[in-house]
Amino acid sequence: MSIYDSLNKEQREAVFCTEGPLLMLAGAGTGKTRSLTHRIAYLIEEAGVNPWNILAITFTNKAADEMRERACNLVGAGSENLWISTFHATCSRILRRHIDLIGYDRNFTIYDANDQKSLMKEVMKSMKIDNKQFPEKAVLSEISAAKDECKSPSDYKNEFADDFRRKKIGEIYEQYQKRLRENNALDFDDLLVKTVELFQTNPDILEYYQDRFRYIMVDEYQDTNTVQFIFVSLLARKYRNLCVVGDDDQSIYKFRGANIYNILNFEKIFPDARVIRLEQNYRSTKNILDAANGVIVNNKGRKEKKLWTENVQGELVHFKQYDTEYEEAEGVVSRINFLAMRGVAYEDMAILYRTNAQSRIFEEKLKQRGIPYAIVRGISFYDRKEIKDLMSYLKVVDSGMDDLAVKRIINVPKRGIGQTTVDRIQAYAIQNQISFLEAVFQADCIPDLGRATSKIKKFGEMIRNFRDYSMENDISELLSYIIDVTGYKNDLEAEGTDESRSRLEDIDELFNDIIYFEDTQEDPNLTDFLAEKDMYTLNAGIDNLEQDSNKVLLMTLHNAKGLEFSNVFLGGMEEGVFPGYGAMISGDETEIEEERRLCYVGITRAKERLFLSAARRRMMRGQSQYNRVSRFVDEIPDEYIDMAKDSSLQGRKPERESFSQINRRKQQDKPYQLDKFKVKPVTKLDYQVGDRVRHIKFGSGTVMEIVSGGRDFEVAVDFDRVGRKKMFASFAKLKKIKDQF
Repeated sequence: MSIYDSLNKEQREAVFCTEGPLLMLAGAGTGKTRSLTHRIAYLIEEAGVNPWNILAITFTNKAADEMRERACNLVGAGSENLWISTFHATCSRILRRHIDLIGYDRNFTIYDANDQKSLMKEVMKSMKIDNKQFPEKAVLSEISAAKDECKSPSDYKNEFADDFRRKKIGEIYEQYQKRLRENNALDFDDLLVKTVELFQTNPDILEYYQDRFRYIMVDEYQDTNTVQFIFVSLLARKYRNLCVVGDDDQSIYKFRGANIYNILNFEKIFPDARVIRLEQNYRSTKNILDAANGVIVNNKGRKEKKLWTENVQGELVHFKQYDTEYEEAEGVVSRINFLAMRGVAYEDMAILYRTNAQSRIFEEKLKQRGIPYAIVRGISFYDRKEIKDLMSYLKVVDSGMDDLAVKRIINVPKRGIGQTTVDRIQAYAIQNQISFLEAVFQADCIPDLGRATSKIKKFGEMIRNFRDYSMENDISELLSYIIDVTGYKNDLEAEGTDESRSRLEDIDELFNDIIYFEDTQEDPNLTDFLAEKDMYTLNAGIDNLEQDSNKVLLMTLHNAKGLEFSNVFLGGMEEGVFPGYGAMISGDETEIEEERRLCYVGITRAKERLFLSAARRRMMRGQSQYNRVSRFVDEIPDEYIDMAKDSSLQGRKPERESFSQINRRKQQDKPYQLDKFKVKPVTKLDYQVGDRVRHIKFGSGTVMEIVSGGRDFEVAVDFDRVGRKKMFASFAKLKKIKDQF
C-alpha cells in the first residue's frame, strides 16, 4: 500500500501537483502539514528531485521542527539535506554566508525587542528628541511597519515629506539604522530586508539560490507581509515551482504587518496558478464546524470554501451570559473542575480570550480551586534575564562590536559602575568613532571618570582574560569560567528565593544546550553557537510550551493559532471586548472582518466541546461598563448553539447593537453611557459596623465604618485577603454573612 493512499482526493491532487505555481487553500484542521510533508516525499521519491533543491518555510520553530520530523520519517536517507525553517532563520542562514557583500561582517548580532528599545533610547537621546512626544515603542513600531513594506529611511522620508511627525520619525529611522550598522547588528525585520537587498544587488547570489531551491513551499501564506512576499517571489522567479499553503479565513496578524492580499490575489500574480481547496476537517465535531462556518460566512473579503467533516455530530456549542466577569470566571472554572472530576485531563482544556488582561480573573479563580494552569505569553527561554546576561558575556567575548551587550554586563553582577560613567564612555566612543568596548579599553584617556577609572580598567582586563581563556577551551568551559570569575551564580545562590532557584535552573539548562551543541557539531565554536541561538529569540510563545504538562492552558486567541484542544472555553464574548471597541468604532469593516477571523480561529481550536461565555457588566478602563453579547454569538445559527436557560434569554439570543447604533455612539464622549445603567441608591443597609460581609471580588471581611452621604452610604471594610477597602454600598452589593451558630 502506498503512503499516498491514506490521503483524501484533494490532498493527493496537491501532493501530485509538483510543477508551476500552486495555491493550497487549507482550512482549519484539514491536514495541511500532512499534505506538505507527503508532497516533499513525492518530490524526492517519485519526481526524482534532490532534497537540497527543496525549501520549505514556516513561521515558527515549532512548526518547522514538526514538519522536519514528519518529512524525515517519510523520506529517510537524504532528508537531512532539506531546508525546512522559518523565514527569519532561512534569511539569517543566507546572510551568515554573504552579508559581507552588502557591507556587514558575517558574525553580526541579531537584536531582539529589548535590544532595539535600548538602542532607540540612545538614538533619541543623542538626537535630543523628547520620548514623550515620540515614544520609543511607537517609533519602533512605525519603523517595523516601514521595513515590512521594504521602505528604506530615505523612502520613508520622501513619502512623508509634508508630514512633520513622520518626517521626524524618518530621521530617527535613519540614525537607528546607522547605529545598527556601527554595531554590526540587525533587528528581526532586517533579516528579511537585508536578504532582499542582497538578492537585488547581487544577481549571481540570487541565481545561486534560485538554482539551489527549485521547489519552494510556504506554509501559513496568509500571514506573510510585503517583504516576505518579495523574498519568496525573487527566489521562485526562475523556476516558478512555488507552492503556498494557507487559509485567508485565519489571517489574524494584520497588526504585525501581515498582508491578506498576498493570498487573496495569488491568482492575479500567478495567472497560471492551480488552486486546490482542502475542506475536509479531521479535528472538530460537525456542530463546532457548522458554528464556525456560520460566523465566517459573514466576511466579504474571503475565498469561498466551507469546512465539513465525517466526525460525529457532537454536543451543541454552549453559551452562557453571566452578570459580571467574576461570575463568568467562576462559571468557567467550575465547569473545568466538573470535567476534571469526570476524568478529563487538564491539558485537554484551554481558556482563550481576546486580550492578555482578561487572564487575571481566570488565574485568580483557578488558584482558588487549586487547578494547575500555565499561561502562554510568548516569552522565549533566551529572553529571560539571566540567560540574556550570560549570552551577552559570550557575545562580548566573541565580538566587541555589540555595544548593547557590553553595556548590559558592565555592571552585572554589580561592580559599582553607574549610568553616568556609562554615558561618559559612550560620549568618548562617539567622539572618537570607536566601539563602546574599545572605549572601555582606553579608560585612562576618558576625562571625568574619576574613581570609576579603576573599575572600568578592571572590567576591561576581565574581558581580555575571558577572550584568552576562550582560545584554549570549549564553550561550556568558558561559560563556567565566566560564572566563577564574575560570581554570577554565587549571588543567586545567596539570594535563596524561589525566583533565584528558578534562574539557577535556567542557567543549568543553558549549559545543557551548549553541551548538546558541542556534542552534535563537527567544529563547535562560539560564533556559530551565538548565531544559532539568535534564531531562537524569534520563537513564538507556543514554541516554548512545556510538553507533557498536565495543566489548563490560558492564552490569547493569537497565541492559540495552530493548536487544538478537546475542550475550549472562549470568554469575553461581548461587544467592545470581542470584537474590540477600537474595531467597532473605526468605521472600517475590514477591522471587524479581522476580528471575525480571530473568532473563527478560536472556534476551530475545539475538537469536542466549545464553551462561549460573556458578562453583562465588566470593569474596563476603571469603569463598570455594560456590554451587549458579541455579534459573533448572534451569527452562530440557532440549531448549533445551546443558550443557557436564563431569564434574560428565554429561547432567544441576547440583543446586540446594530452598526448604525455603534456609529451614533461613536460621536459621544464616553464609550458607554453609564447614565443609562444607573445603579439604584441604597437607602437602608441590612448590616452594621462589626458585621461580617462578603464581596463578590474581595471575599469576606468585617465592616469597620459606615458614613451616610445622603444619597448613598460609604462603607469601609477590612477584608481578610486584600485589606481595607472603601466603597459605596450601591456598587459594593455587600452580603451579610449570617452567624453559623
